[in-house]
Amino acid sequence: MSFPTKYKYIIVGAGIHGLSTAYHLAVALKNKGTAGSPQDILVIDKGAIGAGASGIACGVIRNNYYQPAMQELMAHSVRLWEEDAEGYGYYPVGYMQISPESMHADVAEIFARQQNIGYESAFVEGEKECLKYMKEKIFHDWQAKNITSILHEKNGGYAHNTRSLYRLADKAEAEGVRILTGVKVTGFKTSKNAVTAVETSRGDIECDWVIIGAGPWAKSFWDMLGLPNKIDIKGRDGKIHKGVKMWTYWCLEEGTLGVPTELGMNNAGKMPPVIHVDSDAPLYSSEDGSLITDKLWGIYYKPDFHFKGIQGGSMPYIVDREEVAVDPYGIDSPDFIVGPEFAHMWTSALAHCQKRYEDKYHLFRNEPSGGIGAFTPDNFPIFDTMKQNCYMILDSNHGYKMIGVGQLVAKEILGEEQALLKLFRFDRYARGELHPVSSSPFPWS
Repeated sequence: MSFPTKYKYIIVGAGIHGLSTAYHLAVALKNKGTAGSPQDILVIDKGAIGAGASGIACGVIRNNYYQPAMQELMAHSVRLWEEDAEGYGYYPVGYMQISPESMHADVAEIFARQQNIGYESAFVEGEKECLKYMKEKIFHDWQAKNITSILHEKNGGYAHNTRSLYRLADKAEAEGVRILTGVKVTGFKTSKNAVTAVETSRGDIECDWVIIGAGPWAKSFWDMLGLPNKIDIKGRDGKIHKGVKMWTYWCLEEGTLGVPTELGMNNAGKMPPVIHVDSDAPLYSSEDGSLITDKLWGIYYKPDFHFKGIQGGSMPYIVDREEVAVDPYGIDSPDFIVGPEFAHMWTSALAHCQKRYEDKYHLFRNEPSGGIGAFTPDNFPIFDTMKQNCYMILDSNHGYKMIGVGQLVAKEILGEEQALLKLFRFDRYARGELHPVSSSPFPWS
């Protein structure tokens, strides 16, 4: 098939957002009978399906957000994961937010909103009650200190990222969508605030609509479109903060403990919920007993047969550079992969939580892992039309779990504004309608 010169809808990025949008747009066009057909949709990616952040994501799917708008959006996405759980490789094992007293009030609010939106969960309060709940219901060897609240989400869990992405690609192609990989976007031709063509490494493609879902490459496309790198933000206190950086990169730290996956099973010998622990208890090395930190820290982990061990991560850190090279990405990066400091902290934190991991630090897999994420000024997504016909899905590293965003974006492209996306418009910064900030050590909670 020859290289195309024109497509009605061009979707940039073959990750979770691009593929979900392509599939749901195809279904919507087929059902609508107007505004084109599924054969009018082209997905392009400079690499391959899942070559970016979606392909290396740890795959956690949760509703644990302090921001009401994020909770409702995630509840929507979980429903879509559940619709094709087997096809997506989705494991609905649940999710647990395990927290110290400093986060108690925030987590209580999250629980209350989950009850209001019909998202099933249980809330445990008090240090003794939390220890009892974990030892009796989840892990008999649980030993984490200073825990005073547990939010146990019965929905959610995690998914096999490669399987889910190829499932979406197969579903999109079955509807008539064309997916072209190895095609790099180099720029855009514009006229009167509209994109008239996408410039690529293989030639220009004229278009009526462009949808960009490029994850860590968000800033690159932002720059190609001539959008501002610094903006003024109206704070929640009403004050104007001038010249705030539009994009900040955070380095993501994840890895795998190379033990039999079965070691991570729960008291019943079954797959446990995904565990997320934030703690203010001093963290000591499981290797030599030295103090690693006496400040708030956090980790998440799960047994995972795909990763062949116990897989998880810890808090990311800001990449303090003026110029950040996103490429080469992921494990091919010379700069943004995890090192011995992460391995030391994470394996020690595992041992802090469960006795079974106390002598396993030497089994951490010494292989490349990690990546970087492009974060917005408030660390939450932007879903908006930034040119007259250019819709940008800027996920601020919340991406993989949000499989439902593509369905909502498809509807907006066809003229149906979606309430779940309205609070994520770019102009919220000027209006001062920012999402509330939690006391979590993670920028995405």
